[in-house]
Amino acid sequence: MESAGTEPESCPPAQEPTGSPALPAEEPERSEAAPEPQQAAEGVPSPAPVAQGRRPSGPGSKGQAKRGGAGKGGWGKRGSTRRAGEEGGRPARRAHVTVDSSKAKTSLEALKISLRQLRWREFPFGRRLPCDIYWHGVSFHDNDIFSGQVNKFPGMTEMVRKITLSRAVRTMQDLFPEEYNFYPRSWILPEEFPLFVAEVRMMKESDPPWKPTFIVKPDGGCQGDGIYLIKDPSDIRLAGNLQSRPAVVQEYISKPLLIDKLKFDIRLYVLLKSLEPLEIYIAKDGLSRFCTEPYQEPTLKNLHQVFMHLTNYSLNIHSGNFIHSDNVNTGSKRTFSSVLYRLSSKGVDIKKLWSDIISLVIKTVIALTPELKVYYQSDIPAGKPGPTCFQLSPGVFENVPSPVDEEIKVAVIRDTLRLMDPYKKKKKDNHLPDTCMDSKQRFPPISSRLPRSNLQFSKFAIVRSQLSENASDTKDELLEPGSTDQLEHDISKNPEASLPSLCLKQVFPKYAKQFSYLRLVDRMAALFIRFLGVKGTMKLGPTGFRTFIRNCKLSNSNFSMASVDILYIDITRRWNSMGLDQRESGMCLQAFIEAFFCLAQRRYKSLPLHEQVASLIDFCEYHLAILDEKRLVCSRGITERRAALVTCQPDGLHLTAATHAPLLNRMTAANKLTDYRNHRS
Repeated sequence: MESAGTEPESCPPAQEPTGSPALPAEEPERSEAAPEPQQAAEGVPSPAPVAQGRRPSGPGSKGQAKRGGAGKGGWGKRGSTRRAGEEGGRPARRAHVTVDSSKAKTSLEALKISLRQLRWREFPFGRRLPCDIYWHGVSFHDNDIFSGQVNKFPGMTEMVRKITLSRAVRTMQDLFPEEYNFYPRSWILPEEFPLFVAEVRMMKESDPPWKPTFIVKPDGGCQGDGIYLIKDPSDIRLAGNLQSRPAVVQEYISKPLLIDKLKFDIRLYVLLKSLEPLEIYIAKDGLSRFCTEPYQEPTLKNLHQVFMHLTNYSLNIHSGNFIHSDNVNTGSKRTFSSVLYRLSSKGVDIKKLWSDIISLVIKTVIALTPELKVYYQSDIPAGKPGPTCFQLSPGVFENVPSPVDEEIKVAVIRDTLRLMDPYKKKKKDNHLPDTCMDSKQRFPPISSRLPRSNLQFSKFAIVRSQLSENASDTKDELLEPGSTDQLEHDISKNPEASLPSLCLKQVFPKYAKQFSYLRLVDRMAALFIRFLGVKGTMKLGPTGFRTFIRNCKLSNSNFSMASVDILYIDITRRWNSMGLDQRESGMCLQAFIEAFFCLAQRRYKSLPLHEQVASLIDFCEYHLAILDEKRLVCSRGITERRAALVTCQPDGLHLTAATHAPLLNRMTAANKLTDYRNHRS
């Protein structure tokens, strides 16, 4: 939802705040029954961390560790422990959620405020024991984590780069051109520069009055660095380091919506809570950043006036017209709800606008998730220990100490943490029926899917209503004597009692029915991941591609395995020549998608592309489901035969694999064939 100034999450903060004192340093974990030691002064490290995570020495240490519950609240003492759940006759407070903020380079101030409001424990210098949540500033790889939750997905830094994002959305445009027409026409430089020149020439010849403007954005640029406008392809700065710093060029919107004669953007905050199942939340309010010079349509004279054309805070802060305001309705940075109020006063349908925004967000995330899943299985292979992930985007929070920033950013970070509260998750899981508890597989197996038989806000109330929602739930009644103390105790036990309702709204799977048909690439990615073979890899080798063709029954007399090899070599060679990730050899996901398109067009020639692809996916999933069922039947047969051999031993039949291997093999093969025939009938 941002214009030319969109900043990838890997960028450093535009301005570091004058940091506030850190929260108290880590103290030894203690049982809830034990008396609370005096709190350390803010910013003063406590000597306690020296002993953290260690087992008490001396006699009785084993018993102490068990009673005190190291890792469950702290070290207890013999003879001083009380019944679990009691503390001075009151119910014990729930355990504090622990957050490692040692790698939180950006949004640190808002994170600290959020943790204070939640009364969670922050570890600003890290911790020897595992934490519940790790808040990274740049990427998933800021630290090596093997448990808990991390606020970054593997691969998100790469996926939000301009070239990768353009390729992902372009794939969706090929399949669903109408649904993805919100993304501007784009060309990737330098590889598509000849195509860019040719297409612009053709469009000018077919439409002489067309006077386009283009915006050039470096792939890894941030905070407006390296962005410039051009009127003609010949103005591209080829003499520079374009080969070492690729870029995306897009058609510039010459007539944007203006407020107070200024161009502005919308900075919306989206939480990707889970990849599988897909869960998306969107903040009810956001930020709008304004240019500092009145807007004029691009001409050769004003192309270089960045304060007029680019909304980046990091650029406009240097303008003499930049306005720091304590009012959310004015200034160079405002709340999105204030912009909606202005639009509503001009007759804009805000409900329709929000519906369009939600649709755009869901479609964009759907375009990104297939490759994110490939990154995820590479860094956290199924069956190996690793953290779970979530991510709040945009990843960079520009640190400006103003009421606008605090109102929006603190609420967004705080409520993201509330949604990811691990103790809430455990409580929810404990109340789930047994049928919902199996979560061993990160992604559902293809065999679990059934193949298809046929192809088939208004005004300021957006944010302000959060407070009134809580107030409306309470009754106006007099407090009895002593009830004030009880209320304070309840708040200290559950800090959320004093917080407003969540500012994040779930949009997926809430609206899944309207958008699930778009997830064709997701299903292709599941096929790709299935045949990767080696855990942790991100590219498909020739053997894996041939196995995919063979298992899905895609080869025939008109498409031999030799043709399969030629297809693999041609597409893989072309994608590798684009200078993408060269750490591994093989076919990347985007190359696999291109090959899949070719196979679909070959098999279903008379259908539109999205129906061709959907039909081929159904065909592949159907044959793989049959294959999975065969393997399941065979494994059951082997298990039953082994059980039968064991039960026969008391009657004098003693068969062992060493002495009767031929007999056992023949019995197993015969039973496999019988079971398979019964299954087929």
